[in-house]
Amino acid sequence: MSEPGLASVWRPDVLAGLAMSGLLLPEAVAYAGIAGLPPHAGLIGLLFGLTIYGLIGSSRFAVVAATSSSAAVLGAATLSLAAGQAGHRLALASGLVILTGIAFIVAGLARFGSVSNFISKPVLRGFAFGLGLSIVLRQLAKIAGIHPPTTDMLSFAWHLLEQLAQWNPWGLGLGLSSLIVLRWAERARQWPVALALIAASIAVSQFFELGAKGVELVGSIKLASITPGLPSLAQSDWLKLGELAFAVVLLLFAESYGAIRSLALKHGDTVAPNRDLFALGAANLASGLFGGTPVGAGYSASSANEAAGAQSRRSAWVAAVCIVLMMAFALPWVELTPEPVLAAVVINALWHALSLDAFRPYFRWRRDRLVVIGAAAAVVLLGVLYGLLAGIGVSLLMTLRDLSMPRVSELGRQREGHDFLSLAAHTDARLTPGILVLRPEAPLYFGNVDAMLADVMARLQKSEQTALVLSLEESPDLDGTCIEVLQGFVNELRSRGIALVLARLKDNALAVLSMTDGFHADELDGGSVSDAVSRLLARPAVAAPMTS
Repeated sequence: MSEPGLASVWRPDVLAGLAMSGLLLPEAVAYAGIAGLPPHAGLIGLLFGLTIYGLIGSSRFAVVAATSSSAAVLGAATLSLAAGQAGHRLALASGLVILTGIAFIVAGLARFGSVSNFISKPVLRGFAFGLGLSIVLRQLAKIAGIHPPTTDMLSFAWHLLEQLAQWNPWGLGLGLSSLIVLRWAERARQWPVALALIAASIAVSQFFELGAKGVELVGSIKLASITPGLPSLAQSDWLKLGELAFAVVLLLFAESYGAIRSLALKHGDTVAPNRDLFALGAANLASGLFGGTPVGAGYSASSANEAAGAQSRRSAWVAAVCIVLMMAFALPWVELTPEPVLAAVVINALWHALSLDAFRPYFRWRRDRLVVIGAAAAVVLLGVLYGLLAGIGVSLLMTLRDLSMPRVSELGRQREGHDFLSLAAHTDARLTPGILVLRPEAPLYFGNVDAMLADVMARLQKSEQTALVLSLEESPDLDGTCIEVLQGFVNELRSRGIALVLARLKDNALAVLSMTDGFHADELDGGSVSDAVSRLLARPAVAAPMTS
């Protein structure tokens, strides 16, 4: 059988790239507006995201471009810091994107691929829902041709309703009809429906002279004067932006890696999170130096790329080439795009984020219900920026709370087998005479080791056993605090005449304890709990349990 020709290999990616260019171009311009930046900022971020991630990234489906969430956070952050100065706001935006790129690269070099785990799924879903509501409300104002004061979401909605009589019927009709077309064509992702819609809306706008009827157009897009460079900012501005860059990195990577991982699992692909961190960093750094928007792998765009038939990262390169050609030959027409149509494109992209289906599992499981609702409410009540920071704070507090709670399980041998299981979950597990077997149910670290070992000591005193097996299978490594506290714990057991074996020690933990003064070789075991119990039973000093 002959190998497929070059044309047949490239054909699926070429078709997908053509379809994606028609979707990404209007989204890039619209997301730049959400970020409070000129339209060309979205195009710059789009081109760097497509080309750089296409060269470096690990996912064959991920489309890296401006995202609604990062654009909204950037807009909220720069608005609060710029104090109404438009030029200063552009400089702040550029600085924030540059620092975001640098933070991504540092995280990639440091192999912090699990950084996205600091935002829990309930917080991320609640934030996405609240953010979707906020963005859709503001896009509705663009469709209606209304400009309420930029305040919190509730005040914004009230001002929008107060001016109901001033809503522009032409813009409303154009925006709603565009949204209907986009929703109807949702399954035809292999065709550039959004681009065809943009072209049709430009024709309609010119024929009916909608600009004279109060319908706003995109306006001038200036690309010729763009040059790379660092923005001129004071040291205090850089420090403030550095704090915000941490939040943007967490949000962008949580959103991006969620999309990358979901599509990889669906197709059995491998992912490289540290490589993706570096790719996202390079794309954001380049975008920031040229005054572009922050970029990430949005779920809707990446899923659309997969649905359009993409087979490799070549589809992103094809999309980038198409967008460059459109910018070179059709930019004057893009400038005539009606804003209500762009607003409809954004609302359609966020449609999936407004579904309540993402909340239902938490109510069915009776887990994290208040967290997911609180994250959504934080965006509505506090705004996008502070809602994000509140969500990240909640995620970190949840992690610290779970890790710090002293959960210790008592283990017993299942029948006459080799396995030791939790007595609370397995009624057929049996105690070993003279030996108490315990397992901390979280990794030991400086924040929980005192509480964990205090609980272990209390259980040991209550049981009146003469030997202890402590299974540390949940602790891949031990920090300095853990080692010092374990030293004191071991000395206390020796003073009471209680034999000890630390069982199921991981390689790193076993290595550091083996070279630490105060630990005997017969107290350290990298094998199973059963092996540790057998070792203790072989010691003459281990007595049978006291009988009443």
